[in-house]
Amino acid sequence: MNNDDITFGAREDKKSIEEKPILAPKFDADGLIPAVAMDATTKEPLMLAYMNAQSLRMTLELGEVVYYSRSRQEIWHKGATSGHVQIVKEILTDCDQDALIIYVEQIGAGACHTGRNSCFYRAVDVSKEKKPAALVFKESERTFDPDAVYGKK
Repeated sequence: MNNDDITFGAREDKKSIEEKPILAPKFDADGLIPAVAMDATTKEPLMLAYMNAQSLRMTLELGEVVYYSRSRQEIWHKGATSGHVQIVKEILTDCDQDALIIYVEQIGAGACHTGRNSCFYRAVDVSKEKKPAALVFKESERTFDPDAVYGKK
């Protein structure tokens, strides 16, 4: 199958978007939709990234997650450099289809470019008033060496 064969439904009225069994994603003004990757087994959040129509079609075709890099302004097949690919297990969309949750099987040592399993390795300390607001490390150990995987920058 060619990803040009994958189409999305029209964004008609609110009821059809909410109730019809047709994917009709609402991309923002930049043509992007946020996508949260979560571990399919543990339900742990792994990362937040964005997709455009092309990367969403590629994801559906390949069965591996493909994002759109806002910083590089290009399609980003997760794991193309690191080998840490994300195999799609399920994709959820919210009621108005402007956000995605993608349950994945994370292949390789981790999802985060910092060398950790998850990009969500810190929590905001909400227990005390601090200026500036403080972060608490929830996952300090790295699961891989980012310099060895991506090269020193």
